[in-house]
Amino acid sequence: MAERAVPQENTGINTGIQQSNDPYPEATAESLDLEDSHQQGACGYDLCPGPSSSCMTTKELQQHWRAVKHRLKPVKLLFEIPSARTIVQHLSKYVVYQIVVIRSGSYDSKRVSVERRYSDFVHLHQQLLEDFSEELEEVILPRKLLTGNFNPENIWERRLALRDYLAQLYAVRCVRHSRHFLDFFTEPEQRRAHGLLRAGQFGPAVALLETVLELQEKMGGWQSPVLLVPTLCALTVCQRDLEEPESAFTMGQRALPTVRRYGLKRYRGPLLEMMVDLGYQLGQPVAQLQEELVQVRDAERGLVSFRSLKELVVQEFT
Repeated sequence: MAERAVPQENTGINTGIQQSNDPYPEATAESLDLEDSHQQGACGYDLCPGPSSSCMTTKELQQHWRAVKHRLKPVKLLFEIPSARTIVQHLSKYVVYQIVVIRSGSYDSKRVSVERRYSDFVHLHQQLLEDFSEELEEVILPRKLLTGNFNPENIWERRLALRDYLAQLYAVRCVRHSRHFLDFFTEPEQRRAHGLLRAGQFGPAVALLETVLELQEKMGGWQSPVLLVPTLCALTVCQRDLEEPESAFTMGQRALPTVRRYGLKRYRGPLLEMMVDLGYQLGQPVAQLQEELVQVRDAERGLVSFRSLKELVVQEFT
């Protein structure tokens, strides 16, 4: 087994995550470029901060360099809006548009989609204008219709116009780096999933979280794995409570290397604790995990209050 060097606190990422309630405090614009890794962004961002090699085992270092090679491949996102449907609820009536996100540059076999209303596009546009008004001078949001909103022909035309609008946004580097752009595709599902998790409805929560995970992987998780950690931890909790320890352990295994590598102190102790418990259930060797957990807890003693992974997860998106 590869020998691990002593972890360094400064890993190139701000480890202030411990004090933040934001589940994605490190998922900044610098780490979201899908096409031009290791270049200085057009908006002045230093893209793709890398982890410290001193924190990585030989296996993790190999995985890191494979990921670096993958980043150099030309990858773009394509957006399709193949359908729309009208929803009637009590006194309200509105149209939702199905958005399919496709990653080009390699075969994308996983079809993942979300539904958004026109008002969601309006909210996104307003947020982006606050930060990138100059860059978006020539990007026009399809206009609001005063009449005929539910006319099939108008819905068809707006569907095409919104598809082109997303493509224009993605073509602006600063926009596709932005947190607002990523949140447009993932945050509503994240909030619903965490609401279901808090209500003990773990099955429906898993379905939504899996959609979020697929989108995050398409939109930058393969390049900025920190994005995936909160979602992987939420899936670990849900699958543990669904009495699916194998699936829960697998999700935890996916999250733990990134938590170590980027010094995500907020998650490390709680995740290790759950991994040890799951490992015992599955008959997995856990001595190394236990030793690491003891070291983490000793280092945290007197500095922070200990919380379980579930307690950490349920507080997100509140």
